[in-house]
Amino acid sequence: MNNPSGGVAPKQPFRHRNPLSTTIRSAHTAVAGPRGAQRRKGRNAMFHVIIPAAGVGTRLRPHTHTTPKALLPVAGRPILGHILDRLVDLPGLGSIYVVVGFLGDQIKAYVRETYKRDVRFVDQFELRGLGFAVHLALAEMKSDDPVLVILGDTILDLDWSAFMSAGEDALGLVEVDDPRRFGVVEWEGGFVKRLVEKPAAPPSNWAVVGLYGIHSTALLRRCLDDLVAGSTGGSGEVQMTDALQLFVQRGGRLRGVPVAGWYDCGNLETLLKTNRHLLDVQGGRHEVEGSLVVPPVYIAPSARVQGSVLGPHVSIGRGAQVTDSVIRDSIIADGARVSHCVLSDSVVGAGTVVEGTARRLNVGEGSEIGLS
Repeated sequence: MNNPSGGVAPKQPFRHRNPLSTTIRSAHTAVAGPRGAQRRKGRNAMFHVIIPAAGVGTRLRPHTHTTPKALLPVAGRPILGHILDRLVDLPGLGSIYVVVGFLGDQIKAYVRETYKRDVRFVDQFELRGLGFAVHLALAEMKSDDPVLVILGDTILDLDWSAFMSAGEDALGLVEVDDPRRFGVVEWEGGFVKRLVEKPAAPPSNWAVVGLYGIHSTALLRRCLDDLVAGSTGGSGEVQMTDALQLFVQRGGRLRGVPVAGWYDCGNLETLLKTNRHLLDVQGGRHEVEGSLVVPPVYIAPSARVQGSVLGPHVSIGRGAQVTDSVIRDSIIADGARVSHCVLSDSVVGAGTVVEGTARRLNVGEGSEIGLS
């Protein structure tokens, strides 16, 4: 899902009253269940996390030929690392389920080496849509505890505890420039009435950002099971938008929650914009003898920089080498070597060698480029 502005998008020409102005209610608000029963969720009620990360990342090639999208570097760590860092210490967090597919062994190795908590992996061998990934994770989870679903290529800034502790089924939304390219909601009184995937005539300018907090897990499970069973020949795509529309039709109540910061990493442009945002937030000042560093910049401790000008908004990965170059607004991945170059708005893949003068590059892992 791409945000054309690379963050919180400006308001649209579509004019609608915003019924989402009310924030999540208190953690002990009574919520009507799918059959009208009233339920109360305590602030520290246990919930699980599902992170779908099985996509092949075609819009980020050539990098995703050799690296899963969730492990592409941004502001000094993989996309998935930024997501997990925001989640692992949340009160009430149970297990984390990461759905993996193409190059999934790399994701498993990274998570096992980096995080010492209960992370489980679900293999998705058939790429049949986001709904199918969540269906597989729920089948592995077995329980009907609340779940938080967040896409593996999206970094969000929000109050995670408040999002889950309100005890309501909730859907993260953001206002976008062109809602026709997204799943879009129609609502009333702050609750979703209808979800439409990529509509020609959007009912609003609020798009689904890939963030779902579900307390009525049994209902969502049944909706996904029915969609999977009814998909064409048992192999058609199962969209989360369709599952949530069925969820609403069967009595579920989804509150729309505006997300203050949405940072997509789905293509080269948004990856670089997210790199800029994260570096602005986390800062990054470095003193490198013989080089000029214009913050914010991230330079891995094992990287080597000589006779160069870096920044602003440059990330240099582990073991990378930059010599006699000028680089801004770029990501230089682990083990890459750049010399005698002028680069901007570029992504240089792991282990790549670039020599000579250039202005903009998008080069995959292990490449070797000489430019005169």
